[in-house]
Amino acid sequence: MKDVPSTPAPLPAPLPVLQADCANCFALCCVALPFAKSTDFAVNKPAGTPCKNLQQDFRCGIHTRLRDKGFQGCTVFDCFGAGQQVSQVTFGGQDWRTHPDTARRMFDAFPIMRQLHELLFYVSSALTLPDAAPVHADLRRALSEASEWTRADADTLATLNVDALRQEINTLLLKTSELVRAKVPGRKKNHRGADLMGARLSGADLRGANLRGAYLIAADLTRADLRTADLIGADLRDTNLRGADLRDTIFLTQPQLNAAQGDPTTRIPPTLTRPAHWA
Repeated sequence: MKDVPSTPAPLPAPLPVLQADCANCFALCCVALPFAKSTDFAVNKPAGTPCKNLQQDFRCGIHTRLRDKGFQGCTVFDCFGAGQQVSQVTFGGQDWRTHPDTARRMFDAFPIMRQLHELLFYVSSALTLPDAAPVHADLRRALSEASEWTRADADTLATLNVDALRQEINTLLLKTSELVRAKVPGRKKNHRGADLMGARLSGADLRGANLRGAYLIAADLTRADLRTADLIGADLRDTNLRGADLRDTIFLTQPQLNAAQGDPTTRIPPTLTRPAHWA
């Protein structure tokens, strides 16, 4: 492990907003991204084609009825603020309808920006964890580098090797996870990448567990203790989290919560919002 320098790298200023602001986005998630007919989407839609529910003012015509109309996937997706960054910063407020010559470049930029903002979310989260102090300096440098890319023009952004940047940052996030979970006493469960679809884990003690990339689709985690568990990349679609304790989980995101099932007794981190569809 590298020595921690006495003067850590400064945080970039300003850091891009990492929460979606749909009012300042040109509905990029409804156009740029493809989706396939499934339990998440009622129809097929190719990339670069506007969703049939998209209105001329860039609003969704069935926003309040998405789940009832078979578009559950839309209620789960979160761009981490990439939509407004591309719309208002990368393209300076020029929308793809009024300026059709920007459409292709804008649609290509959006998924790259979305990955950047997701990485920024994880790095920013890691920097709030005191136990990860030994890697804070490296995390700050990674935050600064990724932030610079978010301010690049569309052509420059297209040259970014996102996979390489993700691998570099993931190394730091892994170390963060190890440092934080090491504080949990006893033997921690390792379910990294495990197939736990439909697993019966009601009441399970998963404190400090490694659940990175685990498939927890429709798993029963009612009343499970997930404090300080690493949930980065875990698939929580229809996971039953009723009564579960997710306080202090590591790298839990709003889209993961949105995909799961919970209730008023589910305890979540204060930085996240209780999904509207939870009973």
